[in-house]
Amino acid sequence: MITGRQVRAARALLNWTQEMLAEKALVALTALKRLESERGLPTHESTRDQVRRALEAAGILFVESDRGRGIMLLHEAKPATASGRRSANLKR
Repeated sequence: MITGRQVRAARALLNWTQEMLAEKALVALTALKRLESERGLPTHESTRDQVRRALEAAGILFVESDRGRGIMLLHEAKPATASGRRSANLKR
């Protein structure tokens, strides 16, 4: 189970706002704020799952061991742009 602290750290690595993550995870902003709350407010497991999936799709790896929990950025997902496709075609 992911923690609010992990979600906040993941957002920081990705330079995402709460609004951006809520949109990408298809969850209500208030639900995300509850998940990230320091007070440990209850959230639906489906909210946690959708947030986890959105962050993992962006390259976040959630880590848990006997020494603690954390996150790691595996890669930065870069969206394809029209100019990026054109320059790739020019190199051929």
